[in-house]
Amino acid sequence: MSRLDFTNLAAAGLMVALCVPVWGQFQEPTKEELQMTADPKAPGANAVYLTFADDEENASGTRTYYERVKVLTEKGKERATLRFTHDPSTKFEVEGRTIHKDGTITALTDKPSDLVEFKSKDEQVNSLVFTLPSVEVGSILEYRVRFKYPLLPPFPTWNVQQEIFVHKAHYSFKPGSVGSQQYIQRLGGDAKVVDQKGVFTLDLNDVAPLPDEDWMPPLNTFKWRVSFFRTDFKTSKEYWDAAGKIWTNFVHDFTNPTGTLKKAAADMVAPGDSETVKAQKIYAAVMKLENTDFTREKTKRERKHEKIKDIHNAQDVWRNQSGNGDEIALLYLALGRAAGLNVAPMMVVDRSRALFDEGFLNSGQLDDYIVVAHLDGKEVFLDPGQKMCPFGTLHWKHTLARGFRGNEKTAAIEITPSPSYKSSNVVRVANLAIDPTGAVQGSVRLVLQGQDAIYWRQIALENDEDEVKKRFNEWMGDYLPEGVQGEFDHFLGLAEYEQNLVATVRVSGSLGSVTGKHFFLPELFFEAKSKHPFVARDKRTIPVDVHYPRLEQDEVTYQLPAGYSMDVDAKPKTVYWPEHAKLMITTTSGSEGVHVTRSLIYNYTILDPREYGTLHDFYQKVAAADQQQITLTKSAANTGGN
Repeated sequence: MSRLDFTNLAAAGLMVALCVPVWGQFQEPTKEELQMTADPKAPGANAVYLTFADDEENASGTRTYYERVKVLTEKGKERATLRFTHDPSTKFEVEGRTIHKDGTITALTDKPSDLVEFKSKDEQVNSLVFTLPSVEVGSILEYRVRFKYPLLPPFPTWNVQQEIFVHKAHYSFKPGSVGSQQYIQRLGGDAKVVDQKGVFTLDLNDVAPLPDEDWMPPLNTFKWRVSFFRTDFKTSKEYWDAAGKIWTNFVHDFTNPTGTLKKAAADMVAPGDSETVKAQKIYAAVMKLENTDFTREKTKRERKHEKIKDIHNAQDVWRNQSGNGDEIALLYLALGRAAGLNVAPMMVVDRSRALFDEGFLNSGQLDDYIVVAHLDGKEVFLDPGQKMCPFGTLHWKHTLARGFRGNEKTAAIEITPSPSYKSSNVVRVANLAIDPTGAVQGSVRLVLQGQDAIYWRQIALENDEDEVKKRFNEWMGDYLPEGVQGEFDHFLGLAEYEQNLVATVRVSGSLGSVTGKHFFLPELFFEAKSKHPFVARDKRTIPVDVHYPRLEQDEVTYQLPAGYSMDVDAKPKTVYWPEHAKLMITTTSGSEGVHVTRSLIYNYTILDPREYGTLHDFYQKVAAADQQQITLTKSAANTGGN
């Protein structure tokens, strides 16, 4: 949800939950449920819902969950720990029990924990956590959680598909006298919401679990769900037109170029600067400000002690020299306008979290501000609210993202562009010395441009040096062969967000295998244990979302042990998927050893499931090419002539 609340339209109901009447007693299990060891309707499942029920009633201000889970494997025992997020002002009641295979019962007696998940000066989110006792494979977990809201609970969204298979699901919602309401429904088969005298119900049997596939987009518009909201608008267009006008007025007021901002902009730019240079100078200035999305936000007492004013407009952001990402983006817009630039606001859905749903009449879907500038005849998308994001680059979560784009009087729903693969590049250069036993020592130099550079720079802002090192070593571990370890050394250019980011890693361990006169090495050092996506499954029901196009380039030099040489130069390999992707591999040998280069380009972001067959074929060929080996042979002079 946006941290800058620009609208109080009646349709802006929050998304939460729902469901079924509360029984006075728990349900007794059937003999079949107790004896179940596997579920033919969910082959291989670790656990299944026998019952999933969820009830919300506005008049009483309550929301109740009732769930029964059958544990089928050791991993399924993890279902015994439950976590529900809630507002700290909400009261709750919990009861639960574990039913063992023989029908004996162990009741929940421990008091649930109420933990603070997130807290700021304006908001706090708690988590209710409890663990059902004495859980074994074959147990049935049964629990009921009732939340009591101090005010009317928000209108619910029923996320009908769960992580595991559901045998019986029941949902109900009784809005009471809370004004006009609508709902959108996305359900499979013939399932429908039933409206009986103002009480909405939904009953389902055998609900398939959520898809679990490689590189899925946010599932909010794909999974089975029903979303309720308050609205007095008859059509989607009518709502978004009205919300756009309110948003435009808010942005106009917040970014009013005051005298203070005009003077600040004038001090940043020179009269002879081009539009692009002016925009770059202002961008550099706001990037220097404290972005509280990446630092600890100050408490009310700290703000008072340091005489930091509350933020009501862009001028306050500039005076404080700090703000959150939205506030800094709008400050950039205000300074750009003060400098006479043609800049416009855009507020989009964070694509890492959700996709825009035009049928859900709730402007709270929109997350983040970006800026669209027309500079020297070119349209440029800017992301000043994202710390360490270069000028002219959007963070990937803001690409192919829909939302409001402002003009003089109102706003239209538009989508941001997808970048080219040329804007995100990872180069890995390895120089490796191998001895006759297969031991390897060497170094890896990584050059990161675009999204990977943004990622690691932001990680470094939010974590200390030891944590950054730990995470980088874990990341590199996914690319190093079995038996080889990497130790991150340092970054170069960490603070220079307009430049490439360089990382150095020391590697050591054991590589390859020796058999008589032959030595076998993985041809592709960084792909030797790679888990290639899209290979195991030949069908797909959900679009593919790889986040952003990318170019990967590897250069590896193997310094061979004395007396060994490569049998035959490998033929160059090319795998081509027209207009989408290309793999190229070359391997040569010389006096310095064996030199291998690999280049993988993929110039797509989101693919329709109908294109999955071609994608699957491409990655099968990539996987096969990446698993080739180099055969080295020891010369007769070094084997004693044997």
